Amino acid sequence: MSKIDNLIIVMNVTIKEALNRLESGGQGILLLVDAGGRLLRTVTDGDLRRLILGGSALDDTLHQLPSLLPKTASAETDPIAALELMNQHQIDQLPVIDASGRPCELWLRRDIDTRILLSTPHLGEWEMGFVEEAFRTNWVAPLGPNVDAFEKELAAYVGIGHAAALSSGTAALHLALRLLDVGPGDMVFCSTFTFVASANPILYQGARPVFIDSEPNTWNMSLQALERAFHDAQRTGRLPKAVVVVNLYGQSADMAPIMALCEHYGVPVVEDAAESLGATYQGKHSGTFGHFGVYSFNGNKIITTSGGGMLVSEDGALIEKARFLATQARDNAPWYQHSEVGYNYRMSNVLAGIGRGQLKVLEDRVAARRRVFQHYMEGLGHIPAIKWMPEANYGRATRWLSVCTLESEHTEITPAQLIAKLTKKSIEARHVWKPLHMQPLFSGCDYYPHEEGAEFSGHAFATGVCLPSGSNMTPEQQERIVTALSRML
Repeated sequence: MSKIDNLIIVMNVTIKEALNRLESGGQGILLLVDAGGRLLRTVTDGDLRRLILGGSALDDTLHQLPSLLPKTASAETDPIAALELMNQHQIDQLPVIDASGRPCELWLRRDIDTRILLSTPHLGEWEMGFVEEAFRTNWVAPLGPNVDAFEKELAAYVGIGHAAALSSGTAALHLALRLLDVGPGDMVFCSTFTFVASANPILYQGARPVFIDSEPNTWNMSLQALERAFHDAQRTGRLPKAVVVVNLYGQSADMAPIMALCEHYGVPVVEDAAESLGATYQGKHSGTFGHFGVYSFNGNKIITTSGGGMLVSEDGALIEKARFLATQARDNAPWYQHSEVGYNYRMSNVLAGIGRGQLKVLEDRVAARRRVFQHYMEGLGHIPAIKWMPEANYGRATRWLSVCTLESEHTEITPAQLIAKLTKKSIEARHVWKPLHMQPLFSGCDYYPHEEGAEFSGHAFATGVCLPSGSNMTPEQQERIVTALSRML
């Protein structure tokens, strides 16, 4: 709701002054009150035009206005009820009055009837300066000062030695597997509860993914399932070439025991932190535990370069090789010479400028998304039909997305039905990731559930819902979602 201090006027205000107040207020409405501050009526530019067309002068006061019983809401009116009143009376603003009849706030249609998206880019004040510098210096092609600086600044933020800015997180994963010598016929263990981009690079290299379930305490890779997969692999005499551990929805996996297990078998880890930049685990940043870490700056991520990614590692030689492969693997020769297959995977200097600006406000974005989740918890925590994705006690989750499951013993509404109901109210919600072992693309691939005969990811997919979580959501939008869910559940 909007504050209304600059919208309140009294009878002795002139028509000219009221027009000026309408122009400066920007809400399309004024609130006419009596000497006691009680609302008499609303005033729009149409009301004032009618006075002038009826013969009133600009210096005449608002005493010329006819009486009009205003349409109002109370402090208890929620956003959905407010929108219903606006639709009923074909108005775009609805004053809120207190018990004494004094206006205290204002519902605006634009605040409660616009579509709320799941996770939108949130630009700030820093990005344009870096982008303008790129244009001013004509560094708009791939590579340039912003790319170099973005790599250094992100590596310093997460506390790792080296970083390579790339065109996507998928490209970073692909290069990580290539640099680990994953090739045709090899096996790679991979989290199943994730987006397809976590596993597609395995196929790019001609290798075969083996999917590992998540566990309920973190929603991330199950150590139990991973142990069984390693045991079976050792028994057959064929260990995986790498393990891809995904940090889901902004929360780190339990990396210490996972890393210990992988080190025991001598298998390197690629940490897919595409969704978890800004998260921590035991005081260290997510993405810095494996032999490689991968971040994504896609448009829906916690910070964005519109599209892009970063490959990080403590191994400087491998990151330098990643840069070489990402620029078409051009040999150091006086002509275009290529001795191995390369890729067009480098980030542009313009997009890196956006990333530098975004990185400056990353902590603010994490705090904002955590506040969104807290708002949901406070507004919906009493509803037994909703169970929230837990936050592990070993670090900080970013709550990149606020995710819950619907408990069937408390509601008959399915995720698909809830998503459809929210869509009708212009609120975007989505299913959680469909586990990769359930995808047609990966039919026939091996899969290890959390427990024999009991998987977690399949259950989460059947019951899970992702709610709007953007760091630029207004309190009114958050309350609108809370109210809608409260009514539905």
